[in-house]
Amino acid sequence: MAPYPPPQQQHLPHGSKPAPPHHHHGHGNPASLRRGAPTDARGLRALIKALSASSAAAAAGVDAAAAAAAVHAHAAKIGLDRERTVRNGLIALYLAHGDRAAARALFDGFPDGGRDVASWTAMVTGHARLGFADEAVGMFLAMADGGSGVAVDAVAAAAGFAACAEAGDLALGREAHRRVAAAEVALDVVAWNALVDMYAKCGDVAAARRWFRRMPANRTVVSWNTMISALVRAGEHGEALPLFRKMQRAGVRPDDATFVAVLGACAQLGALDAGRWVHAYLCRRPGRRDAPDGVVGNALLDMYAKCGAIDQAMAVLDGMARRDVYTYASAILGLATHGRAEEALAVFAGMRRAGVRPNGVTLLGVLSACCHAGLVDEGLRHLGAMPESYGVTPGIEHYGCAVDMLGRAGRLDEAEALVAAMRVPPDALIRGSLLAACRARGDVERAERLMRRMAEEEDHDGGAGDHVLMSNMYASRGRHGRAVRVRKQMRRSKISKDPGCSVIEIDGVVHEFRAVPANSIS
Repeated sequence: MAPYPPPQQQHLPHGSKPAPPHHHHGHGNPASLRRGAPTDARGLRALIKALSASSAAAAAGVDAAAAAAAVHAHAAKIGLDRERTVRNGLIALYLAHGDRAAARALFDGFPDGGRDVASWTAMVTGHARLGFADEAVGMFLAMADGGSGVAVDAVAAAAGFAACAEAGDLALGREAHRRVAAAEVALDVVAWNALVDMYAKCGDVAAARRWFRRMPANRTVVSWNTMISALVRAGEHGEALPLFRKMQRAGVRPDDATFVAVLGACAQLGALDAGRWVHAYLCRRPGRRDAPDGVVGNALLDMYAKCGAIDQAMAVLDGMARRDVYTYASAILGLATHGRAEEALAVFAGMRRAGVRPNGVTLLGVLSACCHAGLVDEGLRHLGAMPESYGVTPGIEHYGCAVDMLGRAGRLDEAEALVAAMRVPPDALIRGSLLAACRARGDVERAERLMRRMAEEEDHDGGAGDHVLMSNMYASRGRHGRAVRVRKQMRRSKISKDPGCSVIEIDGVVHEFRAVPANSIS
């Protein structure tokens, strides 16, 4: 194999010297790469760009760090390491492979006035991709403050907005936007998309929506996906579906990312008709006659399961050729939620046979299935085996499911002991499960002890749900005076129960209804 892709694959410009045929035995070495490297700036830039891809160095038979050092040494040897575009490429190459120190040395080593906007952009982009978002934002602001002698362009603006999105700091994002606007940078569609995404990921969905509406007419599928995904992440699912329909009216063809976001909104809303329409659209796409698979198949399966169409969810599962841990997790949790515990455990067994390692969501589904089927001992066995057998540390949701399982079985002593032995403090759901089990078994004394313990540990008397459970428990045992006192305590402490709500889909439109307290109706 040649030490780097031949000219017809790498598109080296005319005049570059391609590498001669060379055979590697075992791992390649940097010396062989240097011997075949181009000797002009254009060819060297092309090689650096190719090696910046994570797989290019491996294809050449050398490790990433050695490849970057070898190309740098070759550039220095032939006197091109101080040529600006080559040096910018080396900065990006080092950062692509995680060597921030080498990249910084090259960046700081520029002579006065030697850095251009591409130099700064390479540093901003590279640091953000490595997870050093704060440093990336700091560099962008330093470039944009006017003292760097560099004028920000659309590419740099996009990099700066992306870094702010990675940092998740709204104040920094607004400052970056202010400086770009002050510089009167003409944003292209990529920068516009990055701006909308930045506001969305920093938590200001209203600003994201406002700037999306102000975008020029040449919105791409990425523009629409960015806004739809922002609405879904913010829980504004009811706005995501109309925006998807508007995208279609604009003549923009959706891609897989669109379908994943839209199906997620359908799942949260229970919009089964809209989800079925998306499924039909997926099946009739030009050139895509195969069944939905991969991330789209997972989203479709999850949508059907959460919308109550579990048989259709299983049909999607049966048609998927590529199944990963998320596929199985959605199927197992969906079956468990619908009370089909035996099928859920059968899918889990098939997952283990397929060699797919379960994750926390998968095991939550298994515990839920055991809970619904009354398989308490099997559920406890899975819970105890999570750290060693599956490499998953039990979380609050796993303990909550186990407590609920023990409570339903009437094993309240074990449930209480499990809560005491938990590695994480119990939350309202676990307390509610225990209190509900106490009510089902008529164990008022245990419930009162739990309420006292909560008051001691948290310096308050529990949440609204806990009080309502206690009041109902007293009433069911004929102790109406105590029930009234609990309700009065709620009013004195200004503890109010969140009103219930429900959604219903009619003719493709999702309507939400909320309960209104009787004393609030005039």
